[in-house]
Amino acid sequence: MTACDPQVNLQGREKLTRLADFLFEAGMLRKTPRSGYQFLGSGSENVAEHSFRTAIVGFVLANEAGADPVHTAMMCLFHDFHEARVGDFNYVNRIYNTCDPKAAFTHALEGTGLEPLVMPYWDELEEAESLEAKLAQDADQIDLILNLKEESDLGNKYAGKWLEGALPRLRTEVGKALAERICETDHTDWWYKGPEKSWWMRKNGKKKAK
Repeated sequence: MTACDPQVNLQGREKLTRLADFLFEAGMLRKTPRSGYQFLGSGSENVAEHSFRTAIVGFVLANEAGADPVHTAMMCLFHDFHEARVGDFNYVNRIYNTCDPKAAFTHALEGTGLEPLVMPYWDELEEAESLEAKLAQDADQIDLILNLKEESDLGNKYAGKWLEGALPRLRTEVGKALAERICETDHTDWWYKGPEKSWWMRKNGKKKAK
């Protein structure tokens, strides 16, 4: 580690201080935009929003597949943490930009005591050999698919083309089945079809007694 390495200045800090550093760094994900939407032309999302729903999707997929939901969700939760330091590179950016995501994540964890607990999730996800890892990889794609379906429903014709590219990346049968159903479902159904029809007639709730 050289004198110009940013981690030099963080060495020697107490564990609780490094945990505070880590949590502040986690907050940067709320300020780090997902860059692909610049090319799509509509929609927006930050990395924290993406990671949150990806973890939920992973939990759901694992439960459907008979895998470990918590283990899968944990891989999803941390899968893009490194982007607090390096930013989000979309598929075009990656042609021209290189970085070391594992080094960024390793540096974020140094001194927190979380390394032996969290880094194995990273390694397992990168190897993509276990069922949970494959499901977590699918969850990452399905979060994107959900957003693309919404943008498609709202009239962005390019979102449909992106969907065609995202679907073949899925690795598991349960992931493919869920993605197919997502593509068949209007993104507003959960809202418009949820309440009783009489609610729409009342508009603002219960009628006042005369």
